[in-house]
Amino acid sequence: MDDKCSILFIMIEAGGVFAPVAFILFHLLRQFLFIPVAVVCIAGGALFGTIWGTIFSLVGLMFTSLFFYFFINKMPKTHQKLSTIKKRWFGEYRNLTVGQIAVLRLIPFVHYHLLSFCLVERSKSFKEYMRSSWFTNFPPAFFYTVFGEFVSRFTPSMMIVILFALSVLVYILRERVTDIKWGEFFKATA
Repeated sequence: MDDKCSILFIMIEAGGVFAPVAFILFHLLRQFLFIPVAVVCIAGGALFGTIWGTIFSLVGLMFTSLFFYFFINKMPKTHQKLSTIKKRWFGEYRNLTVGQIAVLRLIPFVHYHLLSFCLVERSKSFKEYMRSSWFTNFPPAFFYTVFGEFVSRFTPSMMIVILFALSVLVYILRERVTDIKWGEFFKATA
């Protein structure tokens, strides 16, 4: 992981004017190298500072969301796998709200594309998906860029307190209405 981050730092330092473009493209490449979003956003804060790091990370994450939106329906096995994982983690009839997804994106070990999949299922149109993506991508881009150096200094007990607080937020922001189709509710068990 350190080697990949070192390559990113060297690439951006040598890039000059093209460094922001290289960083944004690295966000697209990140998913194929299995690098967490948090690591790239923290690197953006270290390389570009708070404001520009947040902007470049947000643009990179928006391109990642755009890429996901157009390609998820062209990959039926991945679509089915994400649907199965979503049902296992969140329940078959539970839909996450945009606020819950925004909070869950702050937790590093929650799968980024699983949450994007939840947004795709929730959105009625491309415009609504992109608006929701912006709203859910802003917190991790901002948080990890600004607080990146401080997060690495947290003690394990402090991390547990933060994860507990985020879990409480996810519970508070839940959708309180569940729609179950009549036929599914009275499904025959034979």
